[in-house]
Amino acid sequence: MGKEALLIIDMSNDFVHDDGGLTVGEKGQMIVPNIIALADSFLAEGNEIVICMDAHEEEDPHFDLWPVHNVIESWGQKLYGDLERWLEIHKGNALVSYVPKSEYDAFYQTDLENILKSRGVERVHLTGVCTDICDFLTAYGAYARGFKTVAHRSCMATFSNNHDVFIEQMKNIFKTEIR
Repeated sequence: MGKEALLIIDMSNDFVHDDGGLTVGEKGQMIVPNIIALADSFLAEGNEIVICMDAHEEEDPHFDLWPVHNVIESWGQKLYGDLERWLEIHKGNALVSYVPKSEYDAFYQTDLENILKSRGVERVHLTGVCTDICDFLTAYGAYARGFKTVAHRSCMATFSNNHDVFIEQMKNIFKTEIR
C-alpha cells in the first residue's frame, strides 16, 4: 500500500472561532484535539499532512451566497487556536503542506492531486469542516482522481444536522471508509 495523507480542511478562524464570519462554532472547536492527535500519529508514521484552506479575494463571488470569510491573509483565514500552534511547531516539516483553495473541493484547480501523487499517496483521510460541503466535495474530488478515502467522523463538523447523513453518503457513493 502506498502512503497516506491527512487532509485538514478549512479549520480556520472564520469557520471555527466564535467570532468567525461563517462559523460552525462549538461543533468545530470540539474536533480540534481529535485532529491534532490524528495529525501527530500521521507524522509519527511518516505520512503526509495537507492543510487545505479556503482562500478568497475581498470581492469573491462566494460572498453573494455566504457571509465574508477566509479572505486571503486575514485573521479569519488563519488556522484556528491550537491548530495554529501545532502548525508553528511543525513549520518547515517536509511532510506538512498548505494548499489554498477557492472552491469547495480541495482538488479543484489546486496542486493537491500533484502533491499527493508525487509523494506516492494512495489514500486520503478527511477531517475538518464542513462535513456536508467542503469535506463531502473533497471526498468526491479524491474519489474522482483515484484516491481511496477515509472519513474521520470525530474529526469533522458542520453547521447543520446533516453530519451523519453526509458521512453515510461518502460511504455509499464514494466507497469512503468511515472511522
